[in-house]
Amino acid sequence: MEQSDHTTMDSKELKGKRVLVTGGTKGGMGEAIVKRLAKAGATVITTARTTPDELKESKLFIQADISTPEGTAKIVEYVLEQFGGVDILVNNVGGSSTPTGGVLLQSDEDWQRTFDTNLFAAVRLDRGLLPPMLKQGNGVILHITSIQRRFPGENTMAYSAAKAALGNYSKALATELAPKGIRVNSVAPGFTETKAAERLIERMAQERGCDYKDARKILMDSLGGIPIGRTARPEEIAELVAFLVSDRASYIVGAEHTIDGGIVRTI
Repeated sequence: MEQSDHTTMDSKELKGKRVLVTGGTKGGMGEAIVKRLAKAGATVITTARTTPDELKESKLFIQADISTPEGTAKIVEYVLEQFGGVDILVNNVGGSSTPTGGVLLQSDEDWQRTFDTNLFAAVRLDRGLLPPMLKQGNGVILHITSIQRRFPGENTMAYSAAKAALGNYSKALATELAPKGIRVNSVAPGFTETKAAERLIERMAQERGCDYKDARKILMDSLGGIPIGRTARPEEIAELVAFLVSDRASYIVGAEHTIDGGIVRTI
């Protein structure tokens, strides 16, 4: 059977849509999401703390530290002035820089920084960019959580807690906004081979006195192993995101979609 253009990789189903994807550089999920949504025809704006050389003159890039109120305010102001708002918001920024090795090594500052990055950045951006969505009566908000909200460990304790909070916030926001035409969902990736993941593994290896391969196995084992036998590629996460923000997912609201190669075994 011939496949409809509406569902192919080359579909322009997002043509005319204004999209903001946070953290869309440096070889991670965000960059893959930016490329996939742009391929679908969207005008995609992205952010990062530092400006890549190739984006220095781009109107579609905003340099800002999204973990700070000032950074999110800068993004909101720019998006509203230049584009009048967005139709789709993908809160992708996340990560952890807290010391590994247990709770006694993690300070108040470590916890606060982790929550600022993984929870409050999304809360502030949602709040800042919601008014135009509410006015037009439609929009999509997607939060990138993590399966680690279900698998908290000593090496990612603060990160796991922040992602759990983001998941609960996402569900509550979806319930509030669905009657107003705005869909909110979340995506929970498993172990994905991004540059940030590589840095975490390198830090673990240094702190544990082992090599990269052993540290990687420790992290995989902490998740119970990966039944499919490999880690995820950023492009695979981006494909799920592209579906969820499209009209093909018009009846999906308030749901978290796990994409982890089978790590989460509960029903």
